[in-house]
Amino acid sequence: MSEQHHSILIVGGGAAGVSTANNMRRKNPTISIALIEPSEKHYYQPGFTIIGGGAYTLERATKNEKDLIHSSVVWIKDFAESFQPDENTVTLKSGDVISYDFLVVCPGLQLDFNKIDGLVETLGKNGVCSNYSPDTVEYTWEVLQKIESGNCLFTQPPMPIKCAGAPQKIMYLAADRFRKKGIADKVNVEFLNAGPGMFGVPFFAKALSKVIADYGINTHFNHNLVAIDGAAKTATFEATDADGNKSTVTKEFDMIHVTPPQSAPDFIKTSPLANDGGWVDVNQATLQHNKYPNIFGLGDAGSTPNAKTAAAVRKQVPVVVDNILKLLESNENNLVEGYDGYGSCPLTTSLNTVMLAEFAYAGKVTPSFPFLDPRTNSRLWWFGKIFGFPWLYWHIMIKGIRFDIPHKASYVEKLTKEDS
Repeated sequence: MSEQHHSILIVGGGAAGVSTANNMRRKNPTISIALIEPSEKHYYQPGFTIIGGGAYTLERATKNEKDLIHSSVVWIKDFAESFQPDENTVTLKSGDVISYDFLVVCPGLQLDFNKIDGLVETLGKNGVCSNYSPDTVEYTWEVLQKIESGNCLFTQPPMPIKCAGAPQKIMYLAADRFRKKGIADKVNVEFLNAGPGMFGVPFFAKALSKVIADYGINTHFNHNLVAIDGAAKTATFEATDADGNKSTVTKEFDMIHVTPPQSAPDFIKTSPLANDGGWVDVNQATLQHNKYPNIFGLGDAGSTPNAKTAAAVRKQVPVVVDNILKLLESNENNLVEGYDGYGSCPLTTSLNTVMLAEFAYAGKVTPSFPFLDPRTNSRLWWFGKIFGFPWLYWHIMIKGIRFDIPHKASYVEKLTKEDS
């Protein structure tokens, strides 16, 4: 067992962790920074939808972790196993103990495939697919190409999940492919959501309902997937009616795209850093831990009630970095309340259009381009999804370069009034 110390210790080498490390390095060229991350591959996860839809490749969405982390940042290729915040240490799976002055916790979230009976055994075969893992995302496209008729089901579990729009994005890509292939009348597409509606932000939910109607997709709300029999090609849902009564519904499928239940990683849930829900307990504006002032959290594992997207991380990173630097310069805990809950969800509504949904805490719609109606199914944002956003991710955000477009709500408020 060995011990080492770093001024800044970051747990997690995904979008949040690497961006934070590299941005901190740009702001302070001498401070000691270390990053704990066991994976050698780094994935552009926003691209998984279009990989499953046949418009992108896993190769384009994958880079080596070592090529992304600044050479002066110490990469600790191990698992964080436990936290000792009163001692300012983290214990690794190897048994090594790392101490720190400041800790940044951003390990992402956990995909709970095992919470659906029978799913693990059949995932990746029998027409059972999921865009949520690099191990299974390519199978989605394989299945889509073979469909000529039958039932295609798309599921969404209870919130929170990564990018709330992702479960329906792949559905629209599939429906558009069926239409272009001339088999739309032979394929029954159904959306089964554990939640009560199409989208958590009413402004966009109404627009998405029009997309659903155009494709002739059948929707079922308050339907939570609980079991799959891959060999029999049946999926079982727990349905809840308006009075709260529960019943079981079984549906046959030729293809089913499963969005798995998601939660904070188990090692976070059992740690002193977690709130009652298992998430890293942070102030939603400063991202500072509510109990330990030298600990910050961001990204998908954080307790902030925002959409869990890469766009949210882009807005969170400067807040964390600036507040840590502020504490380094002074012991006064007078931090910047710089995060307003911003997140973005580019909703792929067809094979050449995207609805760019941007919103902050409490579902406030906050577009970066308020002169454009954000409910428009735009070809411009499709090119952004395929080319622009990945380039910004790899060459700007991950490298720790700050590039921001202010988001505002004034024009949206006008649109909402006109629409009502």
